[in-house]
Amino acid sequence: MVIMLKRRTLAHLAAASLVPGAALAQGRPPLSRIAFGSCAEQRRPQPIWNAILAYQPDLFIFAGDNVYGDFATADAAGLKQAYDGARHIAGYTRLVETVPNLAIWDDHDYGLNDGGADFAHKSVAKDEFLKFWNAPADDARRQREGIYDSRIIGPAGMRVQILLLDTRWFRSPLKPTDQRDAPGKERYVPDTDPAKTMLGDTQWAWLAAELRKPAEVRLIVSTIQVLAEGHGWERWGNFPLERQKLFDTVRESGANGVVFLSGDRHFGALYRETPVGGYPLHEITSSGLNVIYWAVKEPGPNRLGAVYATANFGTVEIDWWDRSIQLALRDEGGNARRSVTIKADELVFAK
Repeated sequence: MVIMLKRRTLAHLAAASLVPGAALAQGRPPLSRIAFGSCAEQRRPQPIWNAILAYQPDLFIFAGDNVYGDFATADAAGLKQAYDGARHIAGYTRLVETVPNLAIWDDHDYGLNDGGADFAHKSVAKDEFLKFWNAPADDARRQREGIYDSRIIGPAGMRVQILLLDTRWFRSPLKPTDQRDAPGKERYVPDTDPAKTMLGDTQWAWLAAELRKPAEVRLIVSTIQVLAEGHGWERWGNFPLERQKLFDTVRESGANGVVFLSGDRHFGALYRETPVGGYPLHEITSSGLNVIYWAVKEPGPNRLGAVYATANFGTVEIDWWDRSIQLALRDEGGNARRSVTIKADELVFAK
């Protein structure tokens, strides 16, 4: 079942894809084909856009590291150059011009590898992000800290809520490893300091309120992995208390239909975990569009099958009549290489 949206000009697209969620939802058919991806190095070839365009998604989500523009000076020269490079990539530009899209940043379009709240130039990075993604002058993100955002698309009974988390602007410093490159402790180790935060108080309150809004499917886009275990790179598990808070926030809101989308890792994978008192949570990590960690070897105690370590994009296909969701990782030819199908009755709290 495929419901295609009418393609529009770049000007109309920019306005429609970045207005408040209520306005975006009005008059829109339900989403049934959503694609997303992360880690697009603008100085390297990006042939995968052809497969993404051929897939004809109703919506594309740029899930972070949409360019690689690390910078260390207030003029943000590296980031500006990166965005300019992306504007000259034919497939990238064609997708932005013809497919409704949403975007969130990760560290390399934030401006600092593994960067967090203490990055000195984050306000400049925010200005460049909003400029590149054509955010209107009255966009709510211009009036608050960070770039977290949300949309609810589709009619009652077929609503998809998309929550784009900012895991950079407010994030506390990570705890460095005591055994660099040791398996499971490559860069960071878990930190149970209760003062540490991933999202910051304001974004946490916003997320709790958003999850209480009515929707049938909820895609929570976290640029770093949520469920993945067994590695010492960036992930929610670096702050175990914050990870548990995320699960508790979902449970306390009563939000059914939650699926996590993530990127960052330079490979693709599927995960599943059932928090205490909750329903099974699934995560699809899609990374990268052209940046790949070919030699990845890590345990995956809650991973569904093997990693997929070549160029990939992720897809979420919703069959509203069968009441099912298929998560898939697709290669440069658009072929599904890893997938899992979730029935709607798996994504609800017990009565």
